Amino acid sequence: MKKPKWVVQKEQDKKAQGRETVWLFGLHAVRDALMNPAREKLRLVVTLNAQNKLAEAIESAGVTPEVVDSRRFAAPLDPGSVHQGAALEVKPLDWGRLEDVCIGPASPRVVMLDRVTDPHNVGAILRSAEVLGASAVVGTRHHSAPETGALAKTASGALERQPYIRVRNLADAIKALQDMGYLVLGLDGEATQTIEAAVEGKRDRPVALVLGAEGPGLREKTKETVDALVRIDAAGQFGSLNVSNAAAIALYASRASA
Repeated sequence: MKKPKWVVQKEQDKKAQGRETVWLFGLHAVRDALMNPAREKLRLVVTLNAQNKLAEAIESAGVTPEVVDSRRFAAPLDPGSVHQGAALEVKPLDWGRLEDVCIGPASPRVVMLDRVTDPHNVGAILRSAEVLGASAVVGTRHHSAPETGALAKTASGALERQPYIRVRNLADAIKALQDMGYLVLGLDGEATQTIEAAVEGKRDRPVALVLGAEGPGLREKTKETVDALVRIDAAGQFGSLNVSNAAAIALYASRASA
């Protein structure tokens, strides 16, 4: 009996994920990855200077570094990468199921990304999510930024601690959170209701904030699936915010205690 296409695709995706590796670079990103026991580490390339700076983390991780000349840095990185003499090949982190990660402390907050593909934006969002106590950041597998060295460097270590889950279908993930009791709010500059107004009297509920890519914004399917469209309360006329800035403001505006 021939397997359905979706089954074949799922099996192929799983095999591809098993082969996937990521090169992290920069002292901060590499140090935090080395110190993360959940991170599978494959190959560490460092200059002598970087090795000295990372000595404690290298010893803690129990890896043997390849020490190279700074003029012949051996890691396969983009020429423009500011690696600071350190690069680490790793397997992507597995944070488990959406349902497990998003059942967190009282009144958890989740950030969902609708086709936000810029790794620098996603990295910055992970930093904000960690600082402001979000349970997870959720993107899609095929139309969101994957784990990359650039994302990890911008996240400044948050990638190792802040759950970043990529789901097959965002609308299905939204419905799953709604079934778990989440109030799901989509950010839209044209919305008539502010975030504060939408959560008034509901701050004890878990909240998911859905943000779209700069320019296109949320897709129509996403707008139809969320519980309400909201905007960031702003003084006077202004242009659109960078998506990472919008995520930080939205998390703060929707916090459990005003």
